Amino acid sequence: MASEERKKEILKGLHEAVVAFDEDKVVELSHAAIDEGVDPFEATMEGLADGMVEVGDLYNRKEYFVPELLMCADALYAGLDILKPAIIASGRKSKVAGIVVIGVVEGDVHDIGKNLIKMMFDVAGWEVHDLGRDVPLDKFVEEQIKTNSEIVALSAMMTTSMLGMPVVIKKIREKNPKCRIMIGGAPINPDVAKKYDADGYAESAGTAVDEAMKLIAMLKEEEAAGKK
Repeated sequence: MASEERKKEILKGLHEAVVAFDEDKVVELSHAAIDEGVDPFEATMEGLADGMVEVGDLYNRKEYFVPELLMCADALYAGLDILKPAIIASGRKSKVAGIVVIGVVEGDVHDIGKNLIKMMFDVAGWEVHDLGRDVPLDKFVEEQIKTNSEIVALSAMMTTSMLGMPVVIKKIREKNPKCRIMIGGAPINPDVAKKYDADGYAESAGTAVDEAMKLIAMLKEEEAAGKK
């Protein structure tokens, strides 16, 4: 069993290796985490995921660009390939597990932010149905019904494409009022989310999973109150 000091060293190393897009180091440290008894879920969330949040910040600050982002993603998934089976083998269920449908709305092909958020849901143990970019509005509705997802996450990076969001939200509400819808992207802010009748707003990839969990908690509270 790794000492507390060694555990911190492994978690910090995983974080830094993702940021440095050092795939070999991520693989080495992921194996070390398992061999030395570090909780693989902790290694995933506090090592790999935290590193990816920093990568997202670097991208937003224009210190990293698309090539760096893709290499960081490769490093992250190399670690996930090792740690995910260990999480399953440990019998540990992620407290944040849920089903999410995610995509970039029709007319928009900017999917870097969406891909980052998809990674965060992946890392947190969610079942992710990624529709990709330039997604026809009805496709979100169809996929939500097919998967019975608790969350639909809509992304838009342009003021023209964001106009499709309230259309999707209205259609999903008509089919399944229980589903919670969160939106995000460069032109989106809390005021827009409120105007569009969205349930939540993800400011960044790092906050998206937390926001989704809050929405599910609210849904469960409403259902419990309705049964009384």
